[in-house]
Amino acid sequence: PNPGQGRAQGTGSGFIIDAAGFIVTNNHVVDGASRVTVKLEDGRELPTRLVGRDARTDIALLKVEAGAPLPFVALGDSERAQPGDWVVAMGNPFGLSGTVTTGVISATGRDIGAGPYDDFIQVDAPINQGNSGGPLFARDGGVIGVNTAIFSPTGGSVGIGFAVPSNMVKRVVAELREKGQVERGFLGVSTQPVNAAMAAALKLPGKAAEAPQGALVAGVERDSPAAKAGLKPGDVVTALDGKPCLLYTSDAADEEDSV
Repeated sequence: PNPGQGRAQGTGSGFIIDAAGFIVTNNHVVDGASRVTVKLEDGRELPTRLVGRDARTDIALLKVEAGAPLPFVALGDSERAQPGDWVVAMGNPFGLSGTVTTGVISATGRDIGAGPYDDFIQVDAPINQGNSGGPLFARDGGVIGVNTAIFSPTGGSVGIGFAVPSNMVKRVVAELREKGQVERGFLGVSTQPVNAAMAAALKLPGKAAEAPQGALVAGVERDSPAAKAGLKPGDVVTALDGKPCLLYTSDAADEEDSV
């Protein structure tokens, strides 16, 4: 701090995901902190080590040494979350530790303009200042999200809260635990989802036209990996993740290229 200024103290939430003492919270909870202390439900306050953090997904991983295995919660499968499902949010709003609120999922896959990896679960369970980093539980007890943001004209809860989905958290935490940071590849493309109108206009063959899916390549950066691989605007990417990636092109929809 500058001369004459005191140190500020903030609060947030987090949850233990491993008996060894690994804790998930939001990046914005610990960003800029000179010291982080974790207070457990049994009242113990433990010094904390920052393992790593990722600003783009607003996730941070902490580690405490408790001298014995700690109780923990498991990250569930956020892909199973559906609008209308009941959820429970837990956290430390306004310093009131152990606060529990309930509600339903309003939407999944929300983009709120927070960053390039927006894929939030929207809930109406009350979330307030201090809830950030806390777990969002499904009815089966699995954590399906990390409470991260709210929309509020007043600063308090108006029933519009957002959580980072647990499947994204799993991937980020795995990299933070191994490397202390998240390393991302660069393709150099901009994409948009394929809908029925696009499928008809592009004359996609077979199942691609009957059940539109995939990503339409809207633009390719010059000299990017995507450009060198032969991707062009108008291509539609229909498969990824270790399998042959099939591209249906707008200027030759009857041809199929593998990359």
